[in-house]
Amino acid sequence: MEFKHKPVLLKECIEGLNIKSNGIYVDGTIGGAGHSLEIIKNLNENGLLIGIDKDEEALQAAKLKLSEFSNFKLIHGNHDELKEILEKEKIDKVDGILLDLGVSSYQLDNKERGFSYMDDESELDMRMDKTKDFSAKDLINTYPEEKLYEIIDKYGEERFAKRIAKNICISRKQKEICTTGELVDIIKKSIPEKFSHSGHPAKKTFQAIRIEVNNEIEPLYNTVMTSINMLKPQGRLCVITFHSLEDRAVKQAYTAASRSLHMSERFTILRMWCSITWKNNNKKANNSIRRRTRRKFKSKKCKIKNI
Repeated sequence: MEFKHKPVLLKECIEGLNIKSNGIYVDGTIGGAGHSLEIIKNLNENGLLIGIDKDEEALQAAKLKLSEFSNFKLIHGNHDELKEILEKEKIDKVDGILLDLGVSSYQLDNKERGFSYMDDESELDMRMDKTKDFSAKDLINTYPEEKLYEIIDKYGEERFAKRIAKNICISRKQKEICTTGELVDIIKKSIPEKFSHSGHPAKKTFQAIRIEVNNEIEPLYNTVMTSINMLKPQGRLCVITFHSLEDRAVKQAYTAASRSLHMSERFTILRMWCSITWKNNNKKANNSIRRRTRRKFKSKKCKIKNI
């Protein structure tokens, strides 16, 4: 399957990064290189783009998309390990970092990846990094009921998390839960009919499972703090978030950084974030967001933070 993923808020990201032609820039979630292609177009031969992704298929797509350029490095890894990755590349500080959080359109559309609740026959997987052993199937069939409830409640903010967790445990005693369709059926039976008309009933639970499988939220605060510390003076960090859990972790990190670094040379940079926050009220940006999220989206929930 061709790796297709349209970058959201592209214009805003490029403006926010304020790219220096000879600078070093990191795309911590390079995906299909939609954002990275525009970044590298603004670099000269002395500039460098570093693209990181957990998904090896994404890196293959990025390599193809950037094939006309030579000043880039692609690394199979996790943006949560940014400091270690840059140290290995003998890079001390960078001019800009971009993090586009969450799942990609390609991962949702590719049935073999088992991310989507819209396909009945896919095997439960949801691993962004396919070299890892732990999958959604493992989670669903091994987590105790209380832990299932905890992650569905915490990461999915699902009102009927307790009932869903209980029914998963009942079902797996009879037969191992293997496919996305089997899990969707359990979720549908767990939610009263009168509450099942506001979006797909499995949406929140699938989000929660995906976040747990890929450990998307727990390290995020530290990832943002590390990213800030890896910036040169006047450097920029742009983060795109798509739900409240991501947004909360990023906001907390920015707030903590602005307090802890208030006596450092980065103070003016951090204050710049406070004064430059795009609300994305323009129609073009909102349409871009809706294509990415496949649902109605409150634009005020999506922001780019600049440092």
